[in-house]
Amino acid sequence: MDRYNFKIIEQKWQNLWEENKVFSTKVDKSKKKFYCLEMFPYPSGKIHMGHVRNYTIGDVLARFKALQGFNVLHPMGWDSFGMPAENAARQNNLDPKSWTESNIKTMKSQLKRLGLSIDWSKEISTCSPDYYKHQQEFFLELYDKGLVYRKKNYVNWDPVDQTVLANEQVVDGKGWRSGAIVERKKLNQWFFNISKFSEDLLKGLDSLKNWPNKVKVMQKNWIGKSFGCEVKFEITGEKPIEYIKCYTTRPDTLFGLSFLALSVDHPLSKFYENDEKFQKFRDECSKTGTTEESIAAAEKLGFKTNLMAINPLDENIKVPVYFANFVLMDYGLGAVFGCPAHDQRDLDFAKKYNLDVTTVVKPEKNKNFEVTNEAYTGEGHLFNSKFLDGLKVPSESIVKTIEFLEKNKLGEKKTNYRLKDWGISRQRYWGCPIPIAYDEENKPIKIPKTMLPVVLPKIDKLQNTGNPLDSEDDWKYFILEGKKYRRETDTLDTFVDSSWYFLRFCSANNIHYGFTQEEIDYWMPVDQYIGGVEHAILHLLYSRFFMQALSFQNEKFKLKEPFDGLFTQGMVCHETYKDKDNRWLSPEEISTNDGKNYFKKVDTKEKITVGPIESMSKSKKNTVDPQNIINNYGADSVRLFILSDSPPEKDVQWSDQGMVASYKFLQKLWLLNSKILEKIETDKSSSTNEALSKFTNQLIYKITLNLEKFHYNVIIANFHEMYNFLIKEIEKPMKTEILVENYKKILIAMIPFIPHFANECLTKINKNPIQWQWPVVLKSELIEENINFVIQINGKKRALLKVKNNINEEDLLKEIQENKDTEELIKNQKIVKTIFVSNRLINIII
Repeated sequence: MDRYNFKIIEQKWQNLWEENKVFSTKVDKSKKKFYCLEMFPYPSGKIHMGHVRNYTIGDVLARFKALQGFNVLHPMGWDSFGMPAENAARQNNLDPKSWTESNIKTMKSQLKRLGLSIDWSKEISTCSPDYYKHQQEFFLELYDKGLVYRKKNYVNWDPVDQTVLANEQVVDGKGWRSGAIVERKKLNQWFFNISKFSEDLLKGLDSLKNWPNKVKVMQKNWIGKSFGCEVKFEITGEKPIEYIKCYTTRPDTLFGLSFLALSVDHPLSKFYENDEKFQKFRDECSKTGTTEESIAAAEKLGFKTNLMAINPLDENIKVPVYFANFVLMDYGLGAVFGCPAHDQRDLDFAKKYNLDVTTVVKPEKNKNFEVTNEAYTGEGHLFNSKFLDGLKVPSESIVKTIEFLEKNKLGEKKTNYRLKDWGISRQRYWGCPIPIAYDEENKPIKIPKTMLPVVLPKIDKLQNTGNPLDSEDDWKYFILEGKKYRRETDTLDTFVDSSWYFLRFCSANNIHYGFTQEEIDYWMPVDQYIGGVEHAILHLLYSRFFMQALSFQNEKFKLKEPFDGLFTQGMVCHETYKDKDNRWLSPEEISTNDGKNYFKKVDTKEKITVGPIESMSKSKKNTVDPQNIINNYGADSVRLFILSDSPPEKDVQWSDQGMVASYKFLQKLWLLNSKILEKIETDKSSSTNEALSKFTNQLIYKITLNLEKFHYNVIIANFHEMYNFLIKEIEKPMKTEILVENYKKILIAMIPFIPHFANECLTKINKNPIQWQWPVVLKSELIEENINFVIQINGKKRALLKVKNNINEEDLLKEIQENKDTEELIKNQKIVKTIFVSNRLINIII
């Protein structure tokens, strides 16, 4: 028998699909729609195994829905602006556009090799003026709605990438791409007013029934709705101001007040502008980023003023007022009250500056308790709190304290959100230009729509540091209606590009606007979105905001949520390897004879240290090149392996043996196909073979059910089960029509998983390819003639008895008495009563 020549067959089908534009969307509004979308890739050069897994998962679903008769939209695009292209251009003395377009060409050809059912006629690239022209239009629309504004503010500054980062882009105090420690810097920046929609974004999570709960919890925590109190503290001393307000969620701990801490940008700071020590302190604060993580990790520093704050609950308690590096103007009111006994940050600060520590919450009401080295943040009861003593914390204490403060006009109940406005200005060249200019008095104006898109100037070599657009005077300055203007040289955060691309896919060729309303009404929301959980806050939250912003004050655009269903796939993982100098090595650089001991290929005497299994990353060199794997084993084998090892939502461990096993299984299926074709040609039996029909029907039922639940690895196991059944069953005589009919159903069920193989086998049965349809499941065929019935004695399982389906209680008892394996259970016993559950169990009480 011939081996399965995947190179010839896969190339044949990829050519056929492309020539016939099989996957181009032909909209038939009378059909049900299914919009399947994966997070579109950044064109970094080559696809990696993460891409392979993500797009294979989506492709399985898209093909399945198409076979079910849905009108499927399954597009692809490129998130093609960003710092990596700019950095690569500097390193290689070329322009980012050429680098990006070259990478897109490479990755597109590689994705096509996987046999993905992508509608390439909808292809978009965010760095194309055809795309970002509409993004600039959206920016101006949001500007007119008051959802875009500019202000001077402290920002997260990445000293390596020389650009601003949003809080969400700072991980453990470091830039999410460069890994550099982020600094605090004050700049004029553009912002999206995302905080305006905090409550809408929070409530909207309840409607997302098809989202993983973990993602909704992450977004809920990031939005961070809290109930608290705005407290007024009277100030004594030279009294440049009468009182300071601060927001707190724990007003019940006010009797533990030890200090008041202010941001260096608090209005009070203007009275210290001429104080050299304060200015030095302010400069020191700039070394700390603006995120909660970076602030928490930094050493707590304070600048003591000559002012004292009076405790609103007890005028006899007066505490010093500090400026502190851990307080930001953007959070609350730029002021916090310090309660060291019940906040670790406050405790660290109090110890550093020898401030009082008064414990006011104790875990147990009748036992003494005092905080020393570790703040107590748990529940308990108030003490050392005068008229509040004995209240339960927090169920009674917070409400009662707020009631007192409001009654005495010392505070006011408030709702606060952790979510802050989205800073969208980036100091770089390779991004979407902001369609704003400034007159000679530095007043901003909108670029007229007739002048859009504002296209980036061509720069062949990016040699200077910082933002190259600052040096492009011919582009930066222009004359409009006789007046000289200066363009905004900041470009938009690339997360703006990916906050609306799913809308563009619906009408990718509309040159007049970013989308066509009729297409949006039909296709949106996205039915199934697939991507990594690492984008749960950044990309997904921004996309949800963009829908809120577009629908705001817009009677035509009613869409509030972009993604109906969300699936977060796991990572592809591999062992890590290091040499004696602690340098990372790739799998291609090592060898092994026994699978236990590893050596360098270039020096077989040097033993390699095998590290933990981690997600594939270029930095740790534990990647596997998909191109090589496809060349060696074929796309269908890769698809089989990437889906077979683990549930799609879990991490999958790469295994060379697993890859080989998938390839061998495909060869076995090809051998089975050859045997079936031979039987079709030679066997002229009239046997109906009911076992084959029943097995096929049950197989289709299981595959359909598992497809809808994303149990793809279970389906691969179903295929192995199918092979084991068919390889034996075809040895029996059977009617040709029965064999052909059932085998076609099985092959159609394989199309979403191994499309090249399945289509090739189908055309060997039907010479003229037809539009395949997902097989109909016959419910009558799902009913088993015999079932396993659980036999319990006094509530304990004692046996399993195979009996006829829908057997009644009387006949079952008779079967138990006559069966040699169960008769002893009730022989000579008095049956008190029986509990009978049809087709499941009987409990005999003796």
